[in-house]
Amino acid sequence: MTSCTLRVATLALAAATTLSGCSRETTHAASATPTPPPLPADVRAVAALASPPAGASPADRGGDEARLALTGEFVPLVRSNLVPRTGGRVARVLADEGQPVHRGQPLLQLETDYLKLDVARAEAELRRAQAAAEDAGRDFERKKGLAQKGSVAQATFDRSQSGAEQADAARQAARTALDLARQRLADATLTSPVDGVIAERRTDVGERLTEGTVAFVVEQTAPLKLRFRAPERYVARVRQGQPVRAGVDAFPDQHFEGKVSLVGGSVDPQTRTFLVEAEFPNRDRRLRPGQFAKVELDLQGS
Repeated sequence: MTSCTLRVATLALAAATTLSGCSRETTHAASATPTPPPLPADVRAVAALASPPAGASPADRGGDEARLALTGEFVPLVRSNLVPRTGGRVARVLADEGQPVHRGQPLLQLETDYLKLDVARAEAELRRAQAAAEDAGRDFERKKGLAQKGSVAQATFDRSQSGAEQADAARQAARTALDLARQRLADATLTSPVDGVIAERRTDVGERLTEGTVAFVVEQTAPLKLRFRAPERYVARVRQGQPVRAGVDAFPDQHFEGKVSLVGGSVDPQTRTFLVEAEFPNRDRRLRPGQFAKVELDLQGS
């Protein structure tokens, strides 16, 4: 082998050795890079509070948004547990669960046989008291005329006056007793206090109800309340009267309009959100209590 060939082979071997060493150093450096330690629990908690709330849309993660997209639920403005004013046995049930009702509509009637007899007796007692009062009044007027002429003793006049006053008091008591008997008869019919829907029916014909027994649960449906929670960063930008739009799955192509009626005064320390309520007229009663809604709050409206 010539000296020139030997020199070239030596240079090639040296270059290969150098490249091999660099590769081993690079691999060792990469494998030796330490994995960063996990964050402490208190630091992770702070980072979690700084992240956007789960209820907010991607558009609400910063900036000066004009609208806030959230989720909420429709709840009744009034939910009434209907209890009869008087106890008794159920004679008729006039409404069923899920049925729309209007204010004053009869829902249930108790047996009224004895109540009607009480009314008849009170009416008779009133007629008797009225007759006695009229007779005592005529006697007193006669005694008054005779007393003016000095033709009757003062004691006789006083007894006539007292008898007329007592008869008039008895007539008033009889009239009050009749009013009470009629009221008890009217209370045997349970009516709805609001326009709404029967949420629950808890009684049936033949059942005996006592005072305090819930017979129906009625929920008002017009107007209806929408309840939702907003991130605490918007607490200074939400106020009463702001426009609210809501969509429900039952009507996917429609939106319903309402206005903020209440802004909560405290922030939930767990979710970092505050309560907001909006009122919807719901005149057509298409919205129902318990429906899930997609909420769009206009932060610039008033």
